[in-house]
Amino acid sequence: DDVDRAYFAVFDGHGGVDAANYSATHLHVNVGLHEEIVKNPAEALKCSFHKTDEMFLFKAKREKLRSGTTGVSALIVGNKLHIAWLGDSQVMLVQEGKAVTLMEPHKPERE
Repeated sequence: DDVDRAYFAVFDGHGGVDAANYSATHLHVNVGLHEEIVKNPAEALKCSFHKTDEMFLFKAKREKLRSGTTGVSALIVGNKLHIAWLGDSQVMLVQEGKAVTLMEPHKPERE
């Protein structure tokens, strides 16, 4: 279609790099192939995070991998910004020199 899109992501591996590398390799593919990418990009991000997690868990069990990762991604569709994250990774948006709060990060003390 004629809609401009841009995708960015950062993963922070814990206990090794396997989960972070896997996510960096597969999440954007799952997002791009998701059936809702055109009509509902936020849902495509959410479902793709979940699918990528399930895919890695299957691989980790099979190969006895013990790493994990946090992750954050930004998908720009036209003039809209969609953010998805897992764990304590964060996104910061600066608009006209001022920080704009986009999310409340996960913290152990939060319910």
